[in-house]
Amino acid sequence: MEVIAPSPMRRAAVAERPLTDRQQRTRAHFDRIAAERGMWLDRNRFFYESDRAYMRFLIPSGRSVLEIGCGTGDLLRALAPSRGVGIDISEAMIAIARQACPGYEFHAGNAEDPSTLGRISGPFDFIVLSDVVGYLEDCEAAFAALRPLCTAQTRIIVAYYSHLWEPVLEFGARIGMKMPTVEQNWLSTEDTTNLLMLSGYEVVRCERRQLLPKRLLGLGGLVNRSIGPVPGFRLLSLRTYTVARPLIPHAASETPPSCSVLIPCRNERGNIENVVRRLPEFADCLEIVLIEGHSTDGTYEECLRVRDAYPGRNIRVLRQPGKGKRDAVYHGIAAASGDILMILDADLTVPPEAMPKFYNALVLGRGEFVNGTRLVYPMAEKAMRHLNFFANRAFAAIFSYLLNQRFTDTLCGTKAFWRRDYDAIAADRGYLGDFDPFGDFDLLFGAAKLNLKIVELPIRYADRTYGKTQIERFPHGLLLARMVVFGWRKFKAL
Repeated sequence: MEVIAPSPMRRAAVAERPLTDRQQRTRAHFDRIAAERGMWLDRNRFFYESDRAYMRFLIPSGRSVLEIGCGTGDLLRALAPSRGVGIDISEAMIAIARQACPGYEFHAGNAEDPSTLGRISGPFDFIVLSDVVGYLEDCEAAFAALRPLCTAQTRIIVAYYSHLWEPVLEFGARIGMKMPTVEQNWLSTEDTTNLLMLSGYEVVRCERRQLLPKRLLGLGGLVNRSIGPVPGFRLLSLRTYTVARPLIPHAASETPPSCSVLIPCRNERGNIENVVRRLPEFADCLEIVLIEGHSTDGTYEECLRVRDAYPGRNIRVLRQPGKGKRDAVYHGIAAASGDILMILDADLTVPPEAMPKFYNALVLGRGEFVNGTRLVYPMAEKAMRHLNFFANRAFAAIFSYLLNQRFTDTLCGTKAFWRRDYDAIAADRGYLGDFDPFGDFDLLFGAAKLNLKIVELPIRYADRTYGKTQIERFPHGLLLARMVVFGWRKFKAL
């Protein structure tokens, strides 16, 4: 199900608003320095190359991108969008952009003016405001004016300078080390987050980068990769990135999405009937996919028996071709038909009765990737060993930092997400690689890479009543340590 924003067609023409005195000064300034912009980019090449690299991390190539304050189009060109549209207040900048980037669409005008945005047909996958919020007359109104060009899946990316660097940047401009500018708004990340919230958006990621924005014979890159991401030091970084999603209400008239519940089951014979019996019919079209993993206790035969014993339920039985939970889950996803995909372990430690909450969280737009957490409510006495509990807490804190979204439990196997988002995760797997035998971190890392809103849903964690856990404490602990290193390299030290 895709919730569509107000009409993606061009909006009706409205009268153009006159520029304020401040906007006129801004336009005159950028018209004056337009021919010099390339020189300033070259002079600070290391900074701009690093910025473009992180923007490409946030925005995969081949997407539709609208850039507000596009200048001469260099960022838009670096992103290689399938459709690129730029708006800038400076006609001189736009003239250069049109010549340098003939494959893209450029408009000279005031992006805070509805008449300018009315010339643009949407929606877009990404809307970028890079180094532009400092010049906006009314940031809240400007953000709100972009909403008709969004769907629920659009991401707004605001890139700006840390207000802590204001005196350094002003000094750099005075001595000719930085592009000259006019009076700006100096917004903290908290200011930007608040303005986005007031305009109807929810922030899903905040990042800081470039502790040292100069190459300095390779020292800049080393410092930015090794020291820049460290808590404390990162707060001193020059560059801030804020990623937000529009909060678009769910249309009650739309057809409820279908759902597939994927249940990997290896040596779970005694749990199969109970998990099917206890799973509520919470969607009009609910599919149960049992993926058996070469069991030795007759689980596959039990799956077939339960399927035949419950003809009123839409149950499919598969046998995974390879080994491991990841193989089972991905084999099940390939065969599943639901708009929403859920993963539920067959051991009944997570109650099947909780699955409607995961469904509602997605359908109501509370989040785009729902991760279960077992560490909020009190759990059954023997549900988790003490060492595992404290290790889970520690890893949750580490991954919260790595992925810039809060986690209390990264090891809960119960998850829910849209198929369209899984397809995007799978398409971008070339960046993350096949590194995770469980699939949990592959999905979490993939969701974070896509800037999805990840929410945690607390569940009651019960004792296992049949079979034994398939978690091996120390081998899997070492694997988690490898995941931390992997996450650092892929999300912080890139």
